[in-house]
Amino acid sequence: MNWQSSRARLALLELHSRKTLRRRRSQSEAFDALSELPWTRATGRRNELALVVERETRLTELLSRVWPDWRSELADLEARGLKPTPEGYKRLGDARRADFVPQLPPRINRRTAAAILAPNSKSSLGGGRRAPLGRVETTHDGAIRLRPPDGITLQTTHGSLNISEVARILGEASIPERAFMDGLAFRGAIRAALLVENLGAWRDVPRVPGWLVAHVPGWDTQPGIHLLQALPSTPFMHFGDIDPNGVKIYRHLKESRRDLLWFLPGFWFESAGRTGLKATWPDDLDLSDAPKSVRELARRGLMLEQESIVIDPRFPAALESTLQGRSGN
Repeated sequence: MNWQSSRARLALLELHSRKTLRRRRSQSEAFDALSELPWTRATGRRNELALVVERETRLTELLSRVWPDWRSELADLEARGLKPTPEGYKRLGDARRADFVPQLPPRINRRTAAAILAPNSKSSLGGGRRAPLGRVETTHDGAIRLRPPDGITLQTTHGSLNISEVARILGEASIPERAFMDGLAFRGAIRAALLVENLGAWRDVPRVPGWLVAHVPGWDTQPGIHLLQALPSTPFMHFGDIDPNGVKIYRHLKESRRDLLWFLPGFWFESAGRTGLKATWPDDLDLSDAPKSVRELARRGLMLEQESIVIDPRFPAALESTLQGRSGN
């Protein structure tokens, strides 16, 4: 038994401190090893061991050998009202990190915050870890790539920018999340906006006068949600692969805008026998509110990639038809 692991050492510490140890999945190996030693005995409770007090010295010797600082660690846990369990020790780490939080700016990237308040930058900021942040905002700091129509400017507290001119020169323009958070506003006429899931499809969607085309890649939807909220009066349409994930992503975005349309041109489904790919649609994916064409695709065990139709000459007319509510799907 490797008693050097943190979970095994905590099992020893809990048994020493509380004189009992409850079986947990994360500590099952240590629990089983202890149950075979003469230092413990079974209690009347299921999955619980008790320390044989007369053998406590052996436990203390093992603890001191594998965890020389166990006494100070236990004292810190008790001083903070925490139990010597995996959850208690995790909270101790959080509390210790919170003791040394530096002066923070009004806004900070969530990965930076996690590196300060959690075990590492990839850790969650859930639970009580956010408390030391106070009013500090955490950001994802994504950006949304746009192909705007002519005559669109962006207004911020720092001034205005002709984003259409930027896109004319560079082929596209992007807006970072923090600009949206600072109250960025669009100026100019936008007839409608199309959210496109895949990069290639977004880049090759034909230019339609008055339409803004935005790349919202897969589940990286936060920048897209910012865009939906920044243009509350603009009709929006979502265009993604027709597969189980595509259905879920559309529904997720629709939570932010109940009027979000789903771009499902009829000619796309007409080619399913030729361009459709085999796909497994899970039984627990409820399609009762999906258009008949999507339900039929699922019944046939097929999916459609959006790239297959972006250069179809019927694409612009299908956009306008869907916008007017005449898609027929």
